[in-house]
Parts: sequence; C-alpha cells; structure tokens
Amino acid sequence: MRYDRIGTGYVHQRRPDPRLAARIWDALGDADSVVNVGAGAGSYEPRDRCVVAVEPAITMIRQRTAGAAPVVRACAEALPFPEASFAAALSVLSVHHWSDWQAGLRELLRVSRRKVVLFTWDPQNGGFWLADYFPHMLATDRQRFPTLTALRAVLGEIEVVPVPIPHDCSDGFMGAYWRRPSAYLDPKIRAAISSLAAEASTVSLTQLADDLGNGVWKRKYGPMLDQDEIDLGYRLVVANGPWRPDA
Repeated sequence: MRYDRIGTGYVHQRRPDPRLAARIWDALGDADSVVNVGAGAGSYEPRDRCVVAVEPAITMIRQRTAGAAPVVRACAEALPFPEASFAAALSVLSVHHWSDWQAGLRELLRVSRRKVVLFTWDPQNGGFWLADYFPHMLATDRQRFPTLTALRAVLGEIEVVPVPIPHDCSDGFMGAYWRRPSAYLDPKIRAAISSLAAEASTVSLTQLADDLGNGVWKRKYGPMLDQDEIDLGYRLVVANGPWRPDA
C-alpha cells in the first residue's frame, strides 16, 4: 500500500483549505449522507452530515483525529456497503491512486443514490511551471489521472467545474505552492505530494534551487506572482442521479 510507505506526517502538510472545502461541500448539495472514498486523514469531510470514510492505508487511518468520521478500511474497488447506502459519494484527489479506477467509480455509483463528486486533476491540462523541472512527473501523472472523457464513459453525463488554486492554499498537494516555489525544495512538503515523494530527482531539485537563487525562475515565471489564484487543471466532476427509479 503506497500511502503506508509515504503517508507518515501527511496530516501536518495536507490541511484542508476552507475555500476548496466550500466548493466541494457545495457540490454535494443537500446530500445528507456521504461516503468519502480514499478519505486519507479526513480532509474535506463535512461535519454537518452523516459521513462514513473509506481508506485502505493504515498509516492514513491512524492520522485521523478523534472527531473525524468513522472509517472503514477497504478499497474503492470493493466497497463493503449495500447498494444505494448513501445519498452521495465523494472522492478527493484519490481516483488516480486506485488500482482499477473504472471499477472504483462503478462502486461509487452502486452505493450512492443521487450524486458522485470527484475532486481531481485533468491530465489534458497543460500543467504548470513545476513540470519544466520535473517533466517525468507530468508524464507519469498524465497516465495515472483519468481524462474527463474517460470519466464520462463510466459516470455518464457530468458537470465539470474548474477549481482555481489560491496562492496561499493550505492543502499541500502538488499545485498548492505554485506561487511559493521554494516550498518544493522542502523534503517534508514533497513527502506529502505523491507525485514528488518518489520522483524528485537530485538534478531537478538542484536546478530549481539554482534558478531561484540566481533569479532565473523569477525572470521566467515572475508575472504569476501578481495573481491571487490560478487554474492549474484541478476540477470538480459531478455526476447527478438518481440512477434508480426509487432513489
């Protein structure tokens, strides 16, 4: 289990950003019961609804706080719930980690009555400046993340909502530090970014450090420092049911 290897300390770097949380919770609509699949340490679980978390990695489960939703250790591809158990199914930056994401999405459709909400990244997006230093990372992620077309093939009609990332995003996923480039030099920060935890080469890190020190980075990417938020390809994907006549 990958997150049993790289997930230590994850909860300290991946603190939910309230602006992203508001968007995710709005996408859930009035769903009063939610299964959060690939829940990790519990980010973005709404406290005003009945939530059940699903997480396969024991390292992540152990980092959940006392007030977090109850958690079941299981995989997305085989959810241990009856059909239509929840009003909605949620997955936040998790689908690309599933061994069979199509099977996982079919499970989300099976256990939810009215809605599936995914926060994901569109691999057909151009990426951002970090890919200039870690091109292999971008190539790998484009293979791991399902395209919007592929998601439609499983989920049917979907609503796709762009999610711009604020410059001071508190949730340390890959795109969070787009305006704070020196953060990517911190091994603790990289350890909480799955794409960088295993792929950050010494050569790439040295080049980034040199470019930050000699002003090359600012000359190339400086204009973005005036932006408060930016579209890096992160998307909310919403499939609306009901999928069953009696839902």
